[in-house]
Amino acid sequence: MKLEEAARRVQNFEDGSLTKKLSNLEHIFKGMGAIQAKELCATNKLDANLLSASFELKKLAGQINVVIHAAGILASLPSLLIEGEKIEYLSLGAGNTGKQFDLETTHRIAEFKFINWKGGSESIRQNSLFKDFFGLAEEETEKDKYLYVLGIEKPLKFFNGKRKLSSVMSKNIALQSKFISIYALRFSIVNEYYKFRENNVKLVDIAPVLPELIEII
Repeated sequence: MKLEEAARRVQNFEDGSLTKKLSNLEHIFKGMGAIQAKELCATNKLDANLLSASFELKKLAGQINVVIHAAGILASLPSLLIEGEKIEYLSLGAGNTGKQFDLETTHRIAEFKFINWKGGSESIRQNSLFKDFFGLAEEETEKDKYLYVLGIEKPLKFFNGKRKLSSVMSKNIALQSKFISIYALRFSIVNEYYKFRENNVKLVDIAPVLPELIEII
């Protein structure tokens, strides 16, 4: 099924409000037998094609974060690169690409985090942010180190907070092992390590470079 058709089928099913549509269907189907249910499904186009369309969109949704990451980096480059600076490599895809950072140029190494911080529990996002900061901070290079984020307030709140490092690294054994091999038990909370390394990595808000994104911060 083509993506356009899948989107149209799901949109038609939602009919403006998915919550209202589901509530209405729950009411309509109450008390129905097999024959009546079959007729109602046919009338409302509630069939395998709708399910197939939903799976197509779910498959796409699984790739959206990758698209956001790649598009964000590429759209940022013209504004970030300075005169004489050349790109040595880009890592735009998900997973292990064999490249250590999202961007390396003749002048800098950089990681990009296009996270739409929503408030509440942000532990998974925080864990990922810390991993990138640590990777940059510990890299031995004369190049500038940049961690580009979408909105600076919440990343700074995390880095200046008192969340335990054991919690931040608990689901990344490789990261935890590397951290301990360097620092042992020297640091116990995020703020302690960040204060030690904050001058080694430039934490930069990417939103001014991409003003179209400011509304979602």
